[in-house]
Amino acid sequence: MAKQAASGGVRGSRTGRPVMALLDLLGRRWSLRILWELRDAPLTSRALRTACDEASPTVLQARLTELREAGFVELGDGGGYGLTPLGRELCETFMPLHRFAERWRSKRSA
Repeated sequence: MAKQAASGGVRGSRTGRPVMALLDLLGRRWSLRILWELRDAPLTSRALRTACDEASPTVLQARLTELREAGFVELGDGGGYGLTPLGRELCETFMPLHRFAERWRSKRSA
């Protein structure tokens, strides 16, 4: 699936625009959470599952496979999953949105 999305074929889109392929991949259950949990350091499959609130192992492995195929996640020599340079760049791209969400949350609770 991720290969299809990364190469331009996008579910629900006839244009195949890269931004649509990226949003499709990131919109899949647990994709963003996996990237977020890996932002600071690599994690083993078990540690990642724990960090993701005990997500289904089947779904977690499917998302890891998709994120690896898309070039955002890699399996390290020690068996842990970590972000690739492209994955780190993607996470940095989301940091302004994260900061905005924190401000938004604080204003809603005030």
